[in-house]
Amino acid sequence: MRARTFKPEEYLVTEEPYFESVGKEIQLFEAAYANQLPVLLKGPTGCGKTRFIEHMAWRLKRPLITVSCHDDLTASDLVGRYLVVGGETVWVDGPLARAVRCGGLCYLDEIVEARKDTTVVIHPLGDDRRVLPMEKKGELLEAPPEFCLAISYNPGYQSVLKDLKQSTRQRFIALEFNYPNPDLERKIVMRESGLDEMTAGKLVKFAGMTRNLKGNGLEEGASTRLLVHAGKLVARGIDPVTACRAAVAESLTDDPEMLSAVNELSASLF
Repeated sequence: MRARTFKPEEYLVTEEPYFESVGKEIQLFEAAYANQLPVLLKGPTGCGKTRFIEHMAWRLKRPLITVSCHDDLTASDLVGRYLVVGGETVWVDGPLARAVRCGGLCYLDEIVEARKDTTVVIHPLGDDRRVLPMEKKGELLEAPPEFCLAISYNPGYQSVLKDLKQSTRQRFIALEFNYPNPDLERKIVMRESGLDEMTAGKLVKFAGMTRNLKGNGLEEGASTRLLVHAGKLVARGIDPVTACRAAVAESLTDDPEMLSAVNELSASLF
């Protein structure tokens, strides 16, 4: 019986990810990391939470292992399991165990999508114990000082069934993210898509209009990510109204009336 090998260097972020700071999130994360405190990122979809973690992994020169959480995620998916490979029983670490072993950053994206009985496995890593119980191996894995646990969730999707338990959230330093101010968001769209300033500014204004519809027919307004998608289409020669329809409106809703309303907003600007 043996363990499958793992190469931490494959998870290093080798090139600096573009990230525009909007507050003191970098300083807060670095202070939390220095004190071995886990970090919770909260904010709407597409506002830069994942990019921020990639940027911090690059700054800290640590491997980054990301898990996209979902309803079927089990504790074994995170910690690891025995598998039969070529007639031999092999232990395979899950992403959480790999991050602990190599002293990396483990990022659990949209943690509320995972089952509550699964999220309990992170509790011993999220307090002063900083250990990962591996019950199937009878091993207690101690996290080195370099290890950092980070999770994210979107408070806009809160419900009785989809919210973080207090026993989980009170283990974390919380950093709140939101969409950038219009000037900074325009700069980001220009940088990421190659658009000119005027067109990028119109896209940002369009996004603001859709965000005003949140709770009035839309669950979420256009994210910065969607604006970048639309900008890339425009930069490739797609007319702005068509780009906004494909990259924004159709991504936000399937309701015919809301689709028409969002498309009218982009048409009024372009």
